Amino acid sequence: CFRGQVHRPAFDIYHSMVLRLIFMVLFSLPCRSGFVRGMSLRPGRLRACSIPLSIRASVAEPEVMQPPTALESEFLRTMQWRGFIHQATDMQGLDKLLSEKSVVAYLGFDATASSLHVGSLLQIMLLRHFQRCGHKPIVLVGGGTTKVGDPSGKDASRQLLTEEVIKENIAGITKVFSRFLTFGDGPTDALLVNNDEWLSPLRYLDFLRDYGRHFTINRMLNFESVKQRLERESPLSFLEFNYMILQAYDFLELSRRQQVQLQFGGSDQWGNIINGVELARRIEGSSVFGLTAPLLTTADGKKMGKTANGAVWLNEELLSPFEYWQFWRNADDADVGRFLRIFTELPAERIEELESFKGAAINEAKVILANEATRMLHGDECLGEIQQTAASLFGGKQAGGDTAALPRVQLQPDDAASGVPVIDLFISLELGKSKSEIRRLVAGGGAKLNN
Repeated sequence: CFRGQVHRPAFDIYHSMVLRLIFMVLFSLPCRSGFVRGMSLRPGRLRACSIPLSIRASVAEPEVMQPPTALESEFLRTMQWRGFIHQATDMQGLDKLLSEKSVVAYLGFDATASSLHVGSLLQIMLLRHFQRCGHKPIVLVGGGTTKVGDPSGKDASRQLLTEEVIKENIAGITKVFSRFLTFGDGPTDALLVNNDEWLSPLRYLDFLRDYGRHFTINRMLNFESVKQRLERESPLSFLEFNYMILQAYDFLELSRRQQVQLQFGGSDQWGNIINGVELARRIEGSSVFGLTAPLLTTADGKKMGKTANGAVWLNEELLSPFEYWQFWRNADDADVGRFLRIFTELPAERIEELESFKGAAINEAKVILANEATRMLHGDECLGEIQQTAASLFGGKQAGGDTAALPRVQLQPDDAASGVPVIDLFISLELGKSKSEIRRLVAGGGAKLNN
């Protein structure tokens, strides 16, 4: 029909419509074809982010399962009210299991630093509630997986740590768990395990033959941690790509060793948890479950556990009890109710009462939040000194009180005699990361001298 002279604009329109139709059909098909996946995910080609939203739904992560309105188990009812639940693999099946017997569950922490920060506290509180409801929590420290590095939520590869550093970090992060959990030999006492015990002895070829065949590249490319890297054209090493397989194997190994039936994690671990659930089903024919908690952000959109001055560490040698208390005391008004539910064990009636406070009265709720959160981590003993320090700083000159809890910097006599710039002192006290940041702090009235 286009023989002879062709009206070019009409042909271009027709040609464009045909191409659009082809791509719409192609990308609306289920993503089982390697060709389709290659076009949608491989850097430098047509990526998923260029596909219309209605079509991209076919390559999305598994749908978030909202908890049913009526839950039978005490644990899930508590978690639902307090805001701990984001996703679950089979909420009804899990609810039935938890209401019928005591269940063993685990949660993993990689040893990437010498201390956990407050962003990990939600996960620790999840284990605490689990134990208080009559179940057995297992804390897994990733002595093996830390050697690989979790790519979830990262734009670049994690720095590889030596075995010596990993051991030191494990010693640092494990200090906190005994303050929130009861460890021992009882049926619901917590247990601490290290996945290096079973990961390091693995024989590579045997592992690939026995377990690698149960993972498809097609499926692995579809998980969010991988998709984000590819869409941003950030390098994803083969080492990191194996992380999800090792985490899945952890779940299988713990189901064999400790009869674990449930894995907890943050919402960024959803794909890794799904892999573990499916691996246990394929290898053992067992029914296990996964449940994730939301990754918290503050009211201003910042990641929970990070401040302008750095991470809010849980180990007191990195962050004093007073600074920890002050972090909670300075919470945004919009965050107070949510934080009271997640980071304290106050009864629901008391929390709902505090959530109703408005205006200046909300400061009372913030003090209660700070006291409760600090008590759980550092004990009652430090609260008296903290409150005296706060009164001395914010209660006026007549308030008195002790300032021993405040951060200090030691100067050599020669340095003190010759004089030290105030900006350098602020940096030494870790009240800012750079001189420009300190200058902005001073200019905004946020820093004062001899006040």
